[in-house]
Formats: sequence, structure tokens, C-alpha cells
Amino acid sequence: MDALVSTDWLERELGASDLRVVDATKFSADAGRDARAEYETGHIPGAVFMDLAELVDASSAIDNMAPPAEKFASRMQSLGLGDGSRIVIYDDSPLKSAARAWWLLKLFGAHDVALLDGGLAKWKAEGRPLEMGKQTLRHRHFTVWRDAKAVRTKEQMQANVESGAEQVLDARDAKRFTGEERDARPGLAPGHIPGSKNLPFGELFNADGTWKRGDALKAAFDAAGVDLDKPLVTTCGSGMTAAVIAFGAHLLGKDDVAVYDGSWLEWGSDAATPKATGAA
Repeated sequence: MDALVSTDWLERELGASDLRVVDATKFSADAGRDARAEYETGHIPGAVFMDLAELVDASSAIDNMAPPAEKFASRMQSLGLGDGSRIVIYDDSPLKSAARAWWLLKLFGAHDVALLDGGLAKWKAEGRPLEMGKQTLRHRHFTVWRDAKAVRTKEQMQANVESGAEQVLDARDAKRFTGEERDARPGLAPGHIPGSKNLPFGELFNADGTWKRGDALKAAFDAAGVDLDKPLVTTCGSGMTAAVIAFGAHLLGKDDVAVYDGSWLEWGSDAATPKATGAA
């Protein structure tokens, strides 16, 4: 299974015994939309709902941090996602939240995971089938494992400011990156991690919501000044759209990408961390 699958491919594969389809829609807190309710109103047949708002580390003072491995494995088992599953994830969110679900699954050891190109919007626009209500599947074992190399901590990011050993790529929009526009969440300083570069995650998509591919996708990284042959860490506001950039790099064959999970929510709220404003 490719990392990015088409709506044609998915409709043909629906019903396969090893296929699991996942709705991983998540909205920002101020969007005024209920992802679970929208899922129950209409989703791709057989899809289960992955609640990203619940898949977090409840013990952390920083919102949206990845959960402990045991919690993640337990939640996946309850969704019927487990070892040997082919997992296709989609969303219907401006945040492209399916990429966060992809990153979490890869972080915790799932092997065969793909995103649906164009998401639910493309599926609906093409008049493909939907079903209502909730979907439950039989529990399936999910091996507990976590890839520490795929995550960066604040302490590691502070050390990297000094060493410059890894490129840091920020997925937020340009005005938030430069500090011209402050984050809507209270208590966050403006600006970005010193030395980081900016690639707004929306630059990775075509006008119809599908992913750019090949040269067009690479051009977005090139324009941001990123060398894909060198180590890369992605960041954003709260670890959500950083995963979009990581998936884009994956499409270009780069898998040694880490995500700074705390992102600006952690960095920008700490008076002790250095901040930069203006263009990189």
C-alpha cells in the first residue's frame, strides 16, 4: 500500500479483511465544529473514529503531547486497529489532522499506514458512499512500542539552537512565524525558534485539497531553504501541522524526520527559551 492512496483505490478495497479505515478529523477549539458528531452524520463505510483530542498525555501541562505507548496501544486495540492491519486515515479538517494520526501510528510502531488523498471532501465531491452512526470493530492486538528518535523535546531543541545540527522547519503561517501576528492562545510570545525556517503547511497542497507530488512538492521545501539530505525537525503551534510537513517529507522519501511535539505552545510559553522575530 502506498503512503498516499486515491479515492478510487480505497473504494475498491473497502471490505477487505485486513483493511481499517480511520476518520481522524480534529478541529481547532475556536472552529465551532464537533468532529465526532460530524463523523456520526456521515463517514466512509466501515470507518472508525479516532479521537485525537483524547489521544494525548493527560499528565502533561502542555496540550496535545503524544500519549504514553500503553495508552495509545490500548486505544488502538479498542478501535480494532492492530498488528497486521492496513490502515487508511482521512479527515475533513483545515488542519489536515489525518497527518497527526499518521505520525502517531508510525511513532508507536504501525507499519502499513496511508493517508487518503483529498480526504473526505474529495470522497463526498465524487458522490461516493457514506454511512451514518458509529462503527465498532473487534479488538485487535497492537504491540506496545515507541520510536524515541521520531520526537524532540524542548531540551533537545534548546541544544540544537546552539549546535545547529538539525534543520528546524515551522509549519505555521508566515505572520505567526515572523511574530507580526500573535498566537490566539494567551501567554505565548510572538515569533519562532531561532534559526528555524518557515514552510506554511498549506503550501504542500493543490487547490483541490490533494497533495502536491514529485517536483511540485519538493519545490515547496526548496523555497523554504530546506536541504532534504540533512537532518530535519518539524514544529508548529501545538504539534498538529508539524506532522503535515513530516508526511510531505515522507512522500519525498525522507523518513529521518522528527517532530518537536511541544512546538510553539511549549516554547513560546517559556520565558527562558530564546525567541526570534522577522523572517528567518
